[in-house]
Amino acid sequence: MQNNEAFTIPAWVPEGAQRYLAHTETGQSIRDIARSAGCHASTILRQIRRIETRRDDPLVDAALQSLAQEHFAETPAALGSTFHVTQEESAAAKDEEFNREALRILRRLCETGAVLAVAEEMDKAVVVRDLGEGGTARTAVVDCRIAQALALKDWISCDNPGRISRYRISSSGRSALSQLIADDENKARARNEFGMSEAQTPFQSQFAQGNSVTANSQRSRRIRYYAAESPLIALARRRDRDGKPFLDETLVAAGERLREDFELAQIGPQVAQNWDHFLTAGGRGSFGPDSHGGQGASDARKRVEHALSDLGPGLSDVALRCCCYLEGLELAEKRMGWSARSGKIVLRIALQRLKRHYESQSERNRMIG
Repeated sequence: MQNNEAFTIPAWVPEGAQRYLAHTETGQSIRDIARSAGCHASTILRQIRRIETRRDDPLVDAALQSLAQEHFAETPAALGSTFHVTQEESAAAKDEEFNREALRILRRLCETGAVLAVAEEMDKAVVVRDLGEGGTARTAVVDCRIAQALALKDWISCDNPGRISRYRISSSGRSALSQLIADDENKARARNEFGMSEAQTPFQSQFAQGNSVTANSQRSRRIRYYAAESPLIALARRRDRDGKPFLDETLVAAGERLREDFELAQIGPQVAQNWDHFLTAGGRGSFGPDSHGGQGASDARKRVEHALSDLGPGLSDVALRCCCYLEGLELAEKRMGWSARSGKIVLRIALQRLKRHYESQSERNRMIG
């Protein structure tokens, strides 16, 4: 007697992993899976073998174990069980959350010398970047469940797993990042075109689910498809009339320091902190007394607030948009109502002021010490 119980599985799980779990957890035969998928049994066999060989990767193995426990906890004895991909609204919201986190982490991993470090039995992973001369900087923190999903989707890879495994972005991860950035910018552009308020767009495009462009819209749009780099890194490669870098290393370091604190400030129960009171079009943002968890996040938030307050209106706006939200200069100029190609000048002034702020803080700390 066959058991027709159906198992649901999240939509983000790759097709090969879905079929692997259907075979190993529900007992479905390879021929049954191939018949349901409308393909040859050898195709399913190759997919299952590939997933099995990838279980040497600790993140991939942990992801499969977690999916098996959550969605196949009561494995039926019969072979007639079926499974389907979850399409509920709650599942769609989780997929949207995963895409936002993937965009944030993959952007970080595109930076030169960046790796995702994962330690055994830790519930958080960190992105660290090599600064040269033995120095490193922590640029992001991510839940291990997100890191497991990135590994299962083959967007990150590890050459030598160990007690502390180091993952780098893969070629498929770079392609996925390009698509995620395009989707994110399309949503932001759709919100602008359909008349949503300016104060909503800068930070919600990074942390909140947006409205997609309607399928029947025929208006032509100019869409930027790839902006994985920080605008500071792109500007640092430009030369002025004298052949010198438009942004020197000290200015880039000041912007990256602000960005690092901004990322650290997002750690806690409420991931999406409200920074719009530093935006020219904002003025309503504020922090609640319980909006953070952990002293590290609280200290980082205070450093960001002090730095942006020192910059003042206008300069804090462009610093927050370009250094923290990673908005391109063209988009920042449009939202600020500035003339074309003026944003890079204002950004350089903001970075010079930011550099002076950090130098004064260091000097003050030395005097206190």
